[in-house]
Amino acid sequence: MIRMKPVDVVIVGFGWTGAIMGIELADTGLKILALERGAYRDTSPDFTYPHNADELAYGIRGELFQPLARETVTVRHNVGDTAVPYRQYGSFLFGNNVGGAGIHWNGQHYRPSPEDLEFHSHISKRYGQKFMPEDMQIQDYGVSYDELEPYLEQFEYLCGTSGTAGNLNGEIRPGGNPFEGARRKPYPNPAVGDTYGAKLFAEAARKVGYHPFPQPSDNASQPYTNPHGVRLGPCNLCGYCERFGCFMYSKASPQTTILPVLMRKPNFELRTHSHVTKINLDSTGKRATGVTYIDAQGQQVEQPAELVIVSAFQMHNVRLMLLSGIGTPYDPGTGKGVIGKNYAYQMMSSIGVFFDKDVAINPFVGAGSGGVQIVDDFNSDHFDHGPHGFVGGAYIYGGQTGGRPIQQLIVPPGTPSWGAGWKKAAKDSYLHATTVATHGSVMSYRDRYLDLDPTYKDAFGQPLLRITFDWHDNEYKMSQFVTERAQDIVRQMNPKATSLTLRKPGDHYDIRQYQTTHTTGGVIQGTSPDLSALNRFQQSWDVHNVFVTGASAFPQNLGYNPTGLIGGLTYMSVKAIRETYLKQPGPLVQA
Repeated sequence: MIRMKPVDVVIVGFGWTGAIMGIELADTGLKILALERGAYRDTSPDFTYPHNADELAYGIRGELFQPLARETVTVRHNVGDTAVPYRQYGSFLFGNNVGGAGIHWNGQHYRPSPEDLEFHSHISKRYGQKFMPEDMQIQDYGVSYDELEPYLEQFEYLCGTSGTAGNLNGEIRPGGNPFEGARRKPYPNPAVGDTYGAKLFAEAARKVGYHPFPQPSDNASQPYTNPHGVRLGPCNLCGYCERFGCFMYSKASPQTTILPVLMRKPNFELRTHSHVTKINLDSTGKRATGVTYIDAQGQQVEQPAELVIVSAFQMHNVRLMLLSGIGTPYDPGTGKGVIGKNYAYQMMSSIGVFFDKDVAINPFVGAGSGGVQIVDDFNSDHFDHGPHGFVGGAYIYGGQTGGRPIQQLIVPPGTPSWGAGWKKAAKDSYLHATTVATHGSVMSYRDRYLDLDPTYKDAFGQPLLRITFDWHDNEYKMSQFVTERAQDIVRQMNPKATSLTLRKPGDHYDIRQYQTTHTTGGVIQGTSPDLSALNRFQQSWDVHNVFVTGASAFPQNLGYNPTGLIGGLTYMSVKAIRETYLKQPGPLVQA
């Protein structure tokens, strides 16, 4: 084994949270090393036009995704089932390379609702403990919205988020989300202009009595320079966002917001093709001494470090903690243990909306998140759940993110699946169709968790991560309720025809169908080491010099896209490290 010179901080995984940790800690003068399993990627030359606008290469073949032949996960529905490997991308997409999933995301940038962060306490107080099913394991984050708000703002201003404030210092403002928590400052950029599909959706939603607003977007609506002095250009609504890097420097990513500054820091180093296999511990098991990784030549390398930041994709964080023996693995039989606990996903439904030929939607005009309208009336606890018998909710969105011909072409109900009939329907409806969809929460349950697979291994001989997950009745009820509200809006849009995709009781979780890459939990944060793996600063309860960032910290999954909350929690964590932990290493209580 090769032993490298010690560093002060080693960062495992170099996507959004790794880059934030790097830039914020580099100013301390410490020696910072980031280890990334994939290759170096940057806007130029990797995402330049026209080769970037290749749907077959990036959308279908997944050029930016982790190669599943080297490492994947296994999946089963229930405890006792035999899990099988996830061999072809479907339900979710693992990021790979520098920038991670922050390269190929759409750019939706939401804050949580205040009650989302104290969800168990809030639901128990409003509806009573018995309102929740007995096997539901929702928990509080250990941090309030008011405490987190400055860090949510910091991430928005890093990204140049485009949006319209709905609650500015407690004043409800027209055109924004009236249900959001109070913000101190408006968004750094105005909202991206609506696509025509979004405009029709918003007009219809207002007729029904709902409160549409433009989706908060990290597709820049105008030129913007962030606090690091990095400049973003305005989005041209090219329609190539999700699954693609941005050739316009318009979509916020580590490459367009942080790396131009961080990569010049003399005390920062990035090593690519460095696959971390273990966090090393001292003889007490209570302190990390660094990490072990496999380099590009296949050599095993020991990297000593005083502080270990685990900032890979959610599932990779969980797996590394299990492989390293940090924290007690979760046992669904007893409900004890914390590593792997509370895995959750999101539940979606969608409505294809088809108009006559005199309504020109022009779906090729679209951005990953800009130009879309949102109804948030039925998300989180924005409405009285008492009569409906479920917890959680969803936002409803209208508009399109693009009109790519392979993955985004929708056809009316009754269309043949191939042949001349399908071609005619595709031709006739392409310019005149849009989508209305719901984006819903998924609660955590005792029997939904992550552990190491006893059979399957990766290319290095280590056990794969095993997912045990299926839908529960609560999510079926939630999705049915919010979808019916979406259908009310669609009827007001006066379409010629509609199609509906809705998961109902008896429809099992299907790994082949893409919904979101918003997988959460497994190394959750909270208020007690008996119930969570991390404290409120994302510090391991068991090994004080290990911090774990990302969606693995979520105790359950909220109805929003997770990146805004991930960024806010990371900024809160790194401030505590910088201002308190580095001065006096040890467990953080308050900072």
